[in-house]
Order: sequence, then C-alpha cells, then structure tokens
Amino acid sequence: MTPEPRSRYSYEYPRPALAVDCVIFGYDSEDLRVLLIQRDLPPFAGGWALPGGFVRMEESLEEAARRELAEETGVSGVYLEQLYTFSDPDRDPRERVVSVAYYALVDLVSHPVEAATDARRAAWFTRDDLPPLAFDHDAILTAAQRRLQAKVRYQPIGFELLPGKFTLTQLQRLYEKVLQTGLDKRNFRKKVLAMDLLIALEEVEEDVAHRAARLYRFDEAKYRALSEQGFHFEI
Repeated sequence: MTPEPRSRYSYEYPRPALAVDCVIFGYDSEDLRVLLIQRDLPPFAGGWALPGGFVRMEESLEEAARRELAEETGVSGVYLEQLYTFSDPDRDPRERVVSVAYYALVDLVSHPVEAATDARRAAWFTRDDLPPLAFDHDAILTAAQRRLQAKVRYQPIGFELLPGKFTLTQLQRLYEKVLQTGLDKRNFRKKVLAMDLLIALEEVEEDVAHRAARLYRFDEAKYRALSEQGFHFEI
C-alpha cells in the first residue's frame, strides 16, 4: 500500500519541542569527571549545562545527540546509550520541551574538548566541583550516575574509561570512584582475575616512585565469546 503524503496531515493542538542532552563521563586516573558546556545564549547565559539541543525535523534522536555533542564540545565517535526521557512541563523556561537524555563513557586522552556553536567553553568537572546546572540537568546527571553505578557491576563498561593498558590498582580505584565506596583490595583482585578476562602483559608502569606494577589489558574478544555462552560479568 502506498503511504499517503505526509503533507495531508496537520495537528490542531499545541505540541512540545523535542531536545536531547548528553551526559559524558571521563576518568583521569584520579577522579570521575563529567563534561559540561558554558552556555553563550539565554536562558542561563553564562551558566553551565550538559551538552545538548533541539532535534531537527530530519534527524533521529541519536543523530541529534551526536551532532550537538560534536558541535558544542568537539567530542565525536563515542558510543551513546539512551538514558531516560525528562518531561516536566516547567523544565525549560522558553517553552514546553521534552528532552531525551543519552550517556557515554570516554577516555579523556582520546577525546580532547573544544567549545563551539552556542557554547562559550567546554570543560571536565569532578563530582565535588560541579557548578550549578541549568534547566533540570542536575536531575539528568543524577540519573546517569545511578545508571552507571548499577551497570558497572554487571557489564565491563568501566574499561572504556581506562587507557588500553592499566594496573589492577588503577582498575580498583576506578570502581571505587564510580561506586563511591572503598573496596577490599584482596577480594577485588581475586574476583577480577578469576573471571579470566584480563591479559597480563610483559610490561610494567613507567616513571613511578613506587615499585612498578604489572600492566593488563581487557580481553574484549574473549568477553564477547563467553557472553554468547551465557557468561555473566559481575563485580
């Protein structure tokens, strides 16, 4: 059946604008960070917000999220996962706006940031030095943090925040930062190594004051193969 022309249809009632917002997490070996932009236009001109903007008529949600992220921060080529839809009628002072949020994990070294379009600046912030956020972006960030804390326990997404080669101490420190709790060193290492998903390298840390630790690499191919057989990752 040939579809009828879209132009035949019209809506006689008000409808909300559609936007996307992106929560981008990074890790610098010491702290978990989130990428923010300083807005150049009202509302909240000069304030800090998550990267995002309105969806164009010809775009899908993910296409809009990728475009806005690249335009406002220079970050591109990252895996985005849809988080949640935020639809409070008063969330945007301009008009009725529904936002679909996405989140991603990136390696800070591989994704330098550069502000553009309607962003004055783009910068990474730790959880402890976050400025007040525009719109309802504090609620969006909180939802993303909760999703990350839940998911990092049963999927190896934490490795996306680390460099390709890392020590077990660096891996444990990352999990402690994400989960916001201390972890027993012996039990953590025993559990991680028992899954047999790390490749021990013939390399150690360089330029460190303490005894150099062995470096490891995550075996993604083995993880995918085991997952197809019913393997469950759990920290």
